[in-house]
Amino acid sequence: MPTPPYPVLATVDLGSNSFRLQVSRVVDDQLYTLDTLKETVRLGGGLTDDKYLDDATQESALAALARFGERLRGFEPGQVRVVGTNTLRVAKNAADFIARAEALLGFPIEIIAGREEARLIYLGAAHSLPATREKRLVVDIGGGSTEFIIGSQYKAHVTESLPLGCVTYSRRYFPDGKLTKSNFRDATLAARNEIQRIAHEYTPDSWQLAVGTSGTARALRDVLEINDFSSADITLAGMERLRDALIRFGSIREVDLNGLKADRVPVIAGGLAVMIAVFEELGVDKMTVADGALRDGVLYDLLGRQRDKDMRDSTVSLFRRRYHVDAEQAARVGRLAERFYRMLVGDALDEARLKRLQWAAQLHEIGLSIAHTAYHKHSAYILQNADMPGFSKREQAQLATLVLGHRGDMGKMQALIDEAAQWQAVMALRLAVLFCRRRQEPALPERLALASQPKHFTLTLDPDWLSANPLTASAFRQEVAQWKRVGFALAIAGV
Repeated sequence: MPTPPYPVLATVDLGSNSFRLQVSRVVDDQLYTLDTLKETVRLGGGLTDDKYLDDATQESALAALARFGERLRGFEPGQVRVVGTNTLRVAKNAADFIARAEALLGFPIEIIAGREEARLIYLGAAHSLPATREKRLVVDIGGGSTEFIIGSQYKAHVTESLPLGCVTYSRRYFPDGKLTKSNFRDATLAARNEIQRIAHEYTPDSWQLAVGTSGTARALRDVLEINDFSSADITLAGMERLRDALIRFGSIREVDLNGLKADRVPVIAGGLAVMIAVFEELGVDKMTVADGALRDGVLYDLLGRQRDKDMRDSTVSLFRRRYHVDAEQAARVGRLAERFYRMLVGDALDEARLKRLQWAAQLHEIGLSIAHTAYHKHSAYILQNADMPGFSKREQAQLATLVLGHRGDMGKMQALIDEAAQWQAVMALRLAVLFCRRRQEPALPERLALASQPKHFTLTLDPDWLSANPLTASAFRQEVAQWKRVGFALAIAGV
């Protein structure tokens, strides 16, 4: 069953500088903003030196999310996406924080990889720019990371994410808010050193228009224009004049510039240093600013999912080609796994879980491109660690777990699965792979049923079929032993 065409969609962006909620109305293929909320939490500023979120920052963040949760009451799961970025990618205690945050929001939080963040940023920016054909360099300086994208129209071609952020750089290179020449020099050189690693992919001849997105770019554009440091666009000369003005103030606490909002003052120095480094290292002369960014990209991606244009489907197809998957075998396994899964869950079918099972069936053999021995482990490793556009880190982990469990020792699964529905999906996929071992359309028994009760599965089939297929019968006996290892009974029943 496809996702319903919801008339209203919402997203929450848990950034390293601020949390933002956006509610938009769907009209044809466009989104129109109905409501926005912003909380300047500075999550990135709450990271300790050993990468833990401190208690005070967590409490501030949770209070903000409680307010967002109130606004989202009454929304259905398919209407809302919540994404976390750099700080939640690196914080060692992120899992504990996320559990508390999800309880307050009422919706799951997806931690997205840096390149996935870049793809979504470009999608949002592209929808706010004229539909021209030139290649664009899009730069988004966030609180904890900076994303770099080259794309054209609505497609991102090159994506990167680097650990440069207005919050982290302000904190690291401008201690106690001191604004000095040496601090700016150190911050800019450090950023240039990071950008140097990717500069060969972002040379000036590979794009025609430079675009900035999000808070730092908008703040710089506004301050440069209002103070006559430059007009309309962001320029290197204008930023140098702004840098000199900040140095004259000497301290963040003394900064008083027309157009610079109070919540942006504490992080302006770090953001400015990073943007200067971008200009100097990538050869940018001037940069325009787009209104759309990550939130808009998430919303358009969500809109695509309900219009059967799911980026995750495209990614799965790409991985099948990249890793030379036997498409016919994947299709056979997928059809049979779905059949078994529907038997197990009955009326309690979860379409999202079914789709994940179908993706797992399509990708379960990608590890064969590395080695046949323990290929399921190679497959799971790829799915866990690769950049997979459209997928959150949690979705990748769930997909990897399914694929890891499709064959071999079940003991490894005990610590990875904590829900009955996940065990059911693993059972469905294991049996489908087992029946399709000959890599031909399986000659299934006329009587074939699979049922489950808590900690108990029953596979019912014709006894004559078992007698005629001794290899499969032997595999079933091994399966009984494997499931016993994880506390499940698997009964093989004849008619």
